[in-house]
Amino acid sequence: MKKLLVLSLLIVSFFSISAQSLEGSWELVEENGREITDKEVVRVYQDGYYAEGAKNTETNEFLWALGGEYSEADYQEMPDFNTKNSEVVGHTFNPKLTFLDGSNKIEIDNVTEVQVWEKISSEENDLNGNWVITGRKRDGEINKMTPGDRRTVKILGGGRFQWIAFNSATKELSGTGGGTYSAEDGKYIENIEFFSRDSGRVGASLDFQYEVKDGEWHHQGKSSKGDPIYEIWSPYSEAYTK
Repeated sequence: MKKLLVLSLLIVSFFSISAQSLEGSWELVEENGREITDKEVVRVYQDGYYAEGAKNTETNEFLWALGGEYSEADYQEMPDFNTKNSEVVGHTFNPKLTFLDGSNKIEIDNVTEVQVWEKISSEENDLNGNWVITGRKRDGEINKMTPGDRRTVKILGGGRFQWIAFNSATKELSGTGGGTYSAEDGKYIENIEFFSRDSGRVGASLDFQYEVKDGEWHHQGKSSKGDPIYEIWSPYSEAYTK
């Protein structure tokens, strides 16, 4: 009986630890003891990368974007872009991360701010991952590109997406947008909830066709401007090494 009790405790402990994963989407609900009501801030963690986008809830005005690589084991953040403070790009930070109430909430204490995030979803589908664009079709031909300091990343996890076009060398961000998405039976739909270049696009939905071939995401349809697009996205960890 004692052995069975110990085994049961180990199993419960294992599943509890396994459940405490950052991967998925999170919403900022509290900062320095104050409930967040005037803005929507969503962060996606996926495949060793994170991205955060914020907007004003009343006007849909874009507020900021930040993100980069992260390590979950000892929780470190290595920013690739940050419109709030570009000077942090390229550095490594060790904020204290604590799981609260099991795995549904986390607290991140970076000395100047104590934030509480609540998990939105851990939903998975064909396109969950962190992707970087490596090709575009023009005039019937695929033009390949090699990601460098200047690149466009799209992170998808927990039913949320965010794309970011930035230059990590100059610390400049040229654009970002995000929201909810679905990917099923070759159809990919984006529902825009924030867009740095035009807040008037918030609320729009875009339909695309997709196929994952040899580990690459082939994406075609029309852009937010109505222009036809055919893009190839590769897993970030394979296409780009810092």
